Amino acid sequence: MSSSAPAASAPVANDLGLDREFVLKMASWPVIAVGFTALAWLSHFVSPFGPVALLCLGMIVAAVIDGWAFKVPNWLTLPMVLSGWGIGLLHDFGIAVGPGPIDPIYREGAAALGGGVSVALLGTAIGFAMIFPALFMGGMGQGDVKMQMGFGSWVGALYGGHEGPWTLVYAVCAGMIVGGVMGVVMMLMRGNLRKNASNFREILSDFKVLAQAGPKYASERARTRRASWHRLPYGIPLCIGFVGYLVYLYATAA
Repeated sequence: MSSSAPAASAPVANDLGLDREFVLKMASWPVIAVGFTALAWLSHFVSPFGPVALLCLGMIVAAVIDGWAFKVPNWLTLPMVLSGWGIGLLHDFGIAVGPGPIDPIYREGAAALGGGVSVALLGTAIGFAMIFPALFMGGMGQGDVKMQMGFGSWVGALYGGHEGPWTLVYAVCAGMIVGGVMGVVMMLMRGNLRKNASNFREILSDFKVLAQAGPKYASERARTRRASWHRLPYGIPLCIGFVGYLVYLYATAA
């Protein structure tokens, strides 16, 4: 009488079509966000600049991971978005987190606390809007966009509605300038400046197609050239621009 090994049990069907591991990861993001918010609040008791230091540290960690793996993980970016909203919520309840606005004009009354949830949401939206065109054309990854949304939410909450949005705009512009310089240096080192200059002209044409024919055709046009592009971990120049701009602000305000 022959025996056979028991058949492996079939995996339980998921009626919602969701991957269990992904659901568990999603459930962990709010927990991590609460931890980030609590850490920012506790660091405020060590120094009012503690939350700013944490923000810069988060940006540096994201840049290092991006440079190593060419992606920024969701466990860092999405909790940063949520925790920025959490800091804004604390400000709405009158609980100070961070030094508040840099300009002395706004360092009085409620404005000295920084921004509430609404300003943190505005910072998130600005971070998304400024990076999305580059994502759409394939010049950046989704992690870069989510990273900027996370830091945008923190900037809005820490610096308030007067300074936060402009601080984010200038910091992103500084990061893009740094990225452009790094890109030119990479082209010169590889000796293919002419080819990449041609690609840059094509990218400008992509935006023209976007305006005239719509996003579908512009995206398809950009995708045909993506295989020939050299990858640049854009989290690095964004980090340099962001941290560098904050250092500049505090240095000039002193």
